Amino acid sequence: MSQEQDQPPVDPPRRAIKSFVTRAGRMGTGQIKALAELGPRFVLPYKPERIDAEAVFCRKAPLVLEIGFGMGGATAEIAATLPDHDFIGCEVHEPGVGALLKLIDEKQLTNIRIVQHDAVEVLRDMIGPDLLAGVHIFFPDPWHKKRHNKRRLIQPEFVAKLVQHLAPDGYLHCATDWQPYAEQMLEVLSAEPQLHNTAAGYADKPAYRPLTKFEARGLRLGHGVWDLVFRRRA
Repeated sequence: MSQEQDQPPVDPPRRAIKSFVTRAGRMGTGQIKALAELGPRFVLPYKPERIDAEAVFCRKAPLVLEIGFGMGGATAEIAATLPDHDFIGCEVHEPGVGALLKLIDEKQLTNIRIVQHDAVEVLRDMIGPDLLAGVHIFFPDPWHKKRHNKRRLIQPEFVAKLVQHLAPDGYLHCATDWQPYAEQMLEVLSAEPQLHNTAAGYADKPAYRPLTKFEARGLRLGHGVWDLVFRRRA
């Protein structure tokens, strides 16, 4: 028997579980135009190398990472409210990228950059340790069905890695309108030894997070929204 035949079979590498599904979405003409004209300035290509934030924004300022900004309305509003902060938004859906670029142009914002890529890989490959003043994760996919819960973004392993990129006393702000996910978030974040809760349970909505139309409608119908704000221990 040859040496190759003596070797045990090698299992194929396990595919990472994604917390999102890439959905095809229609791009409006304004979004297409914004992507073509503003993309080269405001969209950072994904690269497996660390971002030099001061070079990107041409200044030194607190840096906030937003994971999954959707159509970008809240992102643009927060960036306008906090002009002394810089923001990097991760979103895989191209219509959302185009929509945020339109808002950047309309509001004449200079403190936002976009990475159209999986935020888990962006965090791992592009964000240095102790770099972030804050992380925003607003209304991530709750993966309602029990068999899909493993796809939820807020899991112990991900949070442990994320904390490494927060500066001491940097904050993690999550929000969800799905109570079972809120309960999981609270359990996972409370169990992370490098984080401490800024509230006795769920937090009041910070003033900088705008109330979206979808959220306002849900509140009128009696639906709940849960904010969680944790900080990295100094």
